[in-house]
Amino acid sequence: MNDMTPIAKTTTMKDWESDQEVRWCPGCGDYAILKAVQRTMPEIGADPAKTVFVSGIGCSSRFPYYMASYGFHTIHGRAPAFATGIKLANPELDVWLVTGDGDGMSIGGNHTMHLIRRNLNCQIMLFNNEIYGLTKGQYSPTSRLGTTSPTSPMGSVDRPALPCAFALGAGARFVARGFDVSKELSGVLKAAHAHQGAAFVEIFQNCIVYNKDRFEDFAAPKGAEARQLWLKNGEPMLFNKGTQGIALDAAALTLKVVDVVDGDWQAAGVIVHDVTNRSVAHMLVELPFGAFPMALGVIYDDPRPTFEQSLLGQDAKAREGKTPDLAKLLAKGQTWTVEE
Repeated sequence: MNDMTPIAKTTTMKDWESDQEVRWCPGCGDYAILKAVQRTMPEIGADPAKTVFVSGIGCSSRFPYYMASYGFHTIHGRAPAFATGIKLANPELDVWLVTGDGDGMSIGGNHTMHLIRRNLNCQIMLFNNEIYGLTKGQYSPTSRLGTTSPTSPMGSVDRPALPCAFALGAGARFVARGFDVSKELSGVLKAAHAHQGAAFVEIFQNCIVYNKDRFEDFAAPKGAEARQLWLKNGEPMLFNKGTQGIALDAAALTLKVVDVVDGDWQAAGVIVHDVTNRSVAHMLVELPFGAFPMALGVIYDDPRPTFEQSLLGQDAKAREGKTPDLAKLLAKGQTWTVEE
């Protein structure tokens, strides 16, 4: 439970549904994410009167309209700046930042980076559909090599950004992954909310119009157990019904897939997931899919003091025993008078 969000009352999923018509394309993965969030809110004891959803620009950024709480639909890439101001003005508010791979990783990449490194106490949900959906299907910073689009008719030659690797590189203390229709998504969101600090959650999201079924290679229900590695702290990294696992190649200092015989994962060298191990977290978010399963769930979780705790605590200390005097403050230092 995020102690910045005291339980004020008991709510239901219905209490979090606004009166606005949900306007995404039929079949869009955003619908599933919206329901997962609305389902999660009562379970974490959140209060609509103390909850704020902040978004930038993009399909994902319609989100605040559909939550029966406070919300800000801001400008392209600048949601982290608004979220920072909101949290500093009222630290008791529970702030959720909703962004996309274009909004958060391109024009807003620098703002996302600074919010993460400062460790503002908020939850960042980055919807990654690997395309610019709102502006009609141009390739985005996370689009795969060879992606054809109006701006890359012969196939994108840009190497894609990896949001979770970006977050870790920016100093994130919490990194997780999920996907839109996963039944595990709510659990990931709960873990993000329980973390004190900036919690970064990448959510793979199907764009039904411009990038349909892009994530079916690992998200399709049939055979998913062989293609998904759901990480749980303190448990061995097993997948494919426990017949395979992830081990550390000590000589190469990399991860490798190993077979597990008769359930003896220890003999196979399968490692136990430790959410505080930053080095392994870096390796997990960069595992090439195909040779490895997709790493999902809470990948890294190691809190440290939050930005607002440090800054507001510093302000309080500076004010101890002092009477605010704005005129004196303005006159401090070098001043001069301009005469006619």
